[in-house]
This record gives sequence, C-alpha cells and structure tokens, in this order.
Amino acid sequence: MVIPDEGYIKFILHWDQKEFDFQDDDFKLLNSYRIKLFELNLIGAYPDGIGFGNISIRAKQNNFIISGSATGNDRNLEKKHYSLVTDFDIKNNRVHSVGLTKASSESMSHAAVYTKNPKVNSVMHIHHEQMWNFYLHTLPTTNEKAEFGTPELAFEIQKQMDSDSGIIIMGGHREGIITYGHSIEKAYHTLLEYYNKI
Repeated sequence: MVIPDEGYIKFILHWDQKEFDFQDDDFKLLNSYRIKLFELNLIGAYPDGIGFGNISIRAKQNNFIISGSATGNDRNLEKKHYSLVTDFDIKNNRVHSVGLTKASSESMSHAAVYTKNPKVNSVMHIHHEQMWNFYLHTLPTTNEKAEFGTPELAFEIQKQMDSDSGIIIMGGHREGIITYGHSIEKAYHTLLEYYNKI
C-alpha cells in the first residue's frame, strides 16, 4: 500500500514479517544513539502522533538496519522495533525489508546514501525547524520539488554527497536533515557540530 502523506510509507514495501539476525552489539550501539537523538527532540513524534526521524547502520554490502515505521513516540526501542532492509530499487520505488516492524518511511533516503558511498556506515535523519531554516541553501540542499520518501529525493541526496561524511538539508521536506558518516559516532558528531551553532 502506498500512502502519500508525511510520516507514512510512500514506496512499495515488500515486508517479510519475521525476526532477523540482529547482533546485540549492533543493537546496543544503534539504540544508544537513537536515544541521544530522541532526548534532543531530533527524533520523536508530533502532537498528532505522526513520528519523525530515524537512524540506521550498514549491515553488509548495501543492506542496512533502520528504526521502524511509527516508532517515534518511544524513547527506548527493542529489537523488534528495527527492520533490516535487504534490497531496494530506487528508480522503481521499491523496498524489501525483514523484521517485526515495517521499515521507516525514509528508508529510500538511507538507501541512496549507502548506495552512493560504500564508506558510509551510518545515516541519521532528524527534524529540527530552526536548523532547517538556518542552513537551508547554506549547506548542501536538495531541490525543493523533491518530496520526502520519493525516488526524486533519493537521487537529489546522492547529488549532494561529496565525501564519506556530511550533512544535507532536505529542501522539499520541511525540517528534514540528513547526516551520514563512516561510523555512527561520526554521523552524530557531524550533526552536533551544526546543532550547537544554532
């Protein structure tokens, strides 16, 4: 099912609803940084209950583990709240995932980053209105006509990548910002570098 509203999945999702091999060390690392983002209100949920923000780490090749859809209300997630994206087709807007929760509605944006640069091992997608307004068109910014959760945005993100770590303002996705790095620590510290300047 494809639902064209913010916070909901727009791509065609092939979901294998079962547990996947999620190593304890990977879970603890990913969840600890998600909690940091949640406590800064960079991941969370709006008053209407729609969640925002997500975090991922590369698993192997271009597969990645990402926080699940509709998990923004919770500070501390369990393994069941994450999904493993096993395959995707950006051009045809398709994602294949395994897990007890559907993959995040921003999985295609994460896929674009991992595909573009094999040295990137973590992606963070956060919402922050003040940061977004401050850095719009000052930092690398995607075309405002490329809306969230679309192939157009995924390709725009790839155009803005020029290293194995960085930050991208999502011009067509108000409040949306992506940071990425060769490690989850690097992606987080890149985000903090710009967050602390506001």
